[in-house]
Amino acid sequence: MNLMHLFILALIQGITEFLPISSSAHLILFPQLTGVEDQGLVIDVAVHLGTLLAVLVFFRADVWLILRGLPDLIRGRIDSPGAKMGLLLFIATIPVMALGLILKETGMMDAMRNITVIGWAMLLFGAVLYVADKRGAEHRVADGWTMRDAIIMGLWQAVALIPGTSRSGITITGARFLGFARHDAARLSMLMSIPTILASGGLTALDLIGNTDAQAVSDGAFAALLAFGAALVALSLMMRLLKSVSFTPYVIYRFVLGGLLLFVAYS
Repeated sequence: MNLMHLFILALIQGITEFLPISSSAHLILFPQLTGVEDQGLVIDVAVHLGTLLAVLVFFRADVWLILRGLPDLIRGRIDSPGAKMGLLLFIATIPVMALGLILKETGMMDAMRNITVIGWAMLLFGAVLYVADKRGAEHRVADGWTMRDAIIMGLWQAVALIPGTSRSGITITGARFLGFARHDAARLSMLMSIPTILASGGLTALDLIGNTDAQAVSDGAFAALLAFGAALVALSLMMRLLKSVSFTPYVIYRFVLGGLLLFVAYS
């Protein structure tokens, strides 16, 4: 795969992973709309690992808190903030992993990878995000996350398996409906991405063991590094802008892209 192709894919993943506009949709659309070869699983895993590293770096204080609480969690104690957050993140990841395995085994995951599904998902879940952001209260903070919240947001996250939904967008939607402030909704959404990306990336990587050559590994490392840089910049800008800007600009982008995709699909 040439360097320009890798560069574009890494930028797409890095910029869109944490914005509520669906990174998976953009990765699917790029080869379909440009006619270039599909990047394959190796590059998909690599760019996701790059964006995972970005969220670990950006939210390093939260990550360190969770790591310090893991020994308590292993011993069955959840009285420390880190142990509680670790448990809630685990619970919130269960629905998406369970449904993901079902969709993969039944073949429905691949069946949904088309521009018609992506177009409708862009429009529908963009509208839901708009409603949640405009009507949702802003009286709750991330530190007040509860078991009930984790279950509800976990179920929302499972919906993101529909291409075009956006994992970050749908979990932020769920958090806004629950009354979390914009910045805190985004923070919870980003923390939820850590176990989700680890689990999905790990399962995909198992399928690649023994079938990956040195060139693919080199391409993947390059793409991961670029995706890390792009994701860190995009994440920093979004979290800063959320202090003064709503999610409406992202909703507008979703409406425009969704409308264009449906125009192409039904033409």
